[in-house]
Amino acid sequence: MDCYRLVGEDKLARTLADEVLRAGTDFDGTERSPRRNAEARVTLGVAAAREGDLEQALIMGERALEGDRQSVPSLIMTSRELAAEMRRRYSSEPAAQEYLGRLRTLAEQKPGFRPR
Repeated sequence: MDCYRLVGEDKLARTLADEVLRAGTDFDGTERSPRRNAEARVTLGVAAAREGDLEQALIMGERALEGDRQSVPSLIMTSRELAAEMRRRYSSEPAAQEYLGRLRTLAEQKPGFRPR
């Protein structure tokens, strides 16, 4: 999924991310694949940011960071990409600045998590 997003194939990345979320979530909403689901949400966030939908990008970015089961190494690359899109496209938006601040706080709390 990440390789498609990195080359700019946002529509394909979105489709794959939606499928990951569908397959990784039980009928009752329980996540069977929290790490993969988090990565899929970041993918959806990047696609939304590139499409000009800051609100959806923030929702997906925040949801990716929720929960205690975060696999920090797996979120590093994808979160860096979303952070870069936020800075490039929405640097003057308070909500984007707040999200980037949350990433900085996470970097301080969890060594190795350093979104650029």
